[in-house]
Amino acid sequence: MACSIRPTLSSFRFSTVASRSLSRPFLRLPSITTSKLFFSSLDKAICMCGLMNSNCAGALGESNRLRATGMVRRDGNFMRVMASQASTAASPENTLEWVKQDKRRMLHVVYRVGDLDRTIKFYTECLGMKLLRKRDIPEERYTNAFLGYGPEDSHFVIELTYNYGVDKYDIGAGFGHFGIAVDDVAKTVELIRAKGGKITREPGPVKGGSTVIAFIEDPDGYKFELLERGPTPEPLCQVMLRVGDLKRSIEFYEKAFGMELLRTRDNPEYKYTIAMMGYGPEDKSTVLELTYNYGVKEYDKGNAYAQIAIGTDDVYKTAEAVKLAGGKITREPGPLPGINTKITACLDPDGWKTVFVDNVDFLKELE
Repeated sequence: MACSIRPTLSSFRFSTVASRSLSRPFLRLPSITTSKLFFSSLDKAICMCGLMNSNCAGALGESNRLRATGMVRRDGNFMRVMASQASTAASPENTLEWVKQDKRRMLHVVYRVGDLDRTIKFYTECLGMKLLRKRDIPEERYTNAFLGYGPEDSHFVIELTYNYGVDKYDIGAGFGHFGIAVDDVAKTVELIRAKGGKITREPGPVKGGSTVIAFIEDPDGYKFELLERGPTPEPLCQVMLRVGDLKRSIEFYEKAFGMELLRTRDNPEYKYTIAMMGYGPEDKSTVLELTYNYGVKEYDKGNAYAQIAIGTDDVYKTAEAVKLAGGKITREPGPLPGINTKITACLDPDGWKTVFVDNVDFLKELE
């Protein structure tokens, strides 16, 4: 509903203080003795001014964002509004440009398994991963296990979720595979075979190329592509998802996520095209492999694969950028109850979910 209160600007006085920078105007409010009353006045003021929104609900939401990002803070009896920051946030062009400068990194991928101990055993013994940590949430009836090839503060890792009593999931047709870089594909395959693993594609050159690959399945049916490469700082190197419109997806991940299009490859003989996207080169960082199969617009996503998590310096600006790029916010930016880690969640044009996590809060969680 539109705000029916008309602002009377004479009720506010803009001032400057000699000892402070003149480039930072602040809004003088009547003396307020409690922060609760102060921010109540802030909400009213923002609603009256219609700051960055044309309705009260949106304006009040904006006041929350400004407080959380430091654009607004209390200074004695004054409300300091960082005008330059607020105007930057208000500009779609500046928001999308900010995405390119944001410090982003793919943190982990989340999916569900039917037997946590069985999967941990397979990943550690067959794929050479390390169990980094576990956490049990009995009140919510689930357990998480984090596995990977290095610490979470510097490596992309897997977050397994076991829901009490659920032993099977539908992977669907949309999820493709995870990629792991290994020194010797043939030796890795033989190790997996000896331990009872399922080989779905024997080692050999990729079709149309020279890279030696193989495909295996874990106990829950998730596919892993083994790629023969030299030493790499990020062995867990790919997440492949299928999309219905490759051009649309590339534009979305560039604008909303700030990813770089690393390369594309069209395979007309097999009727598919892939696009590699990420925050660094393929041989040194984890990338997202988007696959378009000719003529296929939609996929059944099942209920097994969940999401990717990406680090950001500002979940509030991230949510704005996602909206500007045509994505859907499924969780508004803000702190998680209990742990205060700020996140926001969104869906891409194909419905694939991503959670953005505040970089500083994420590191605090790991302490």
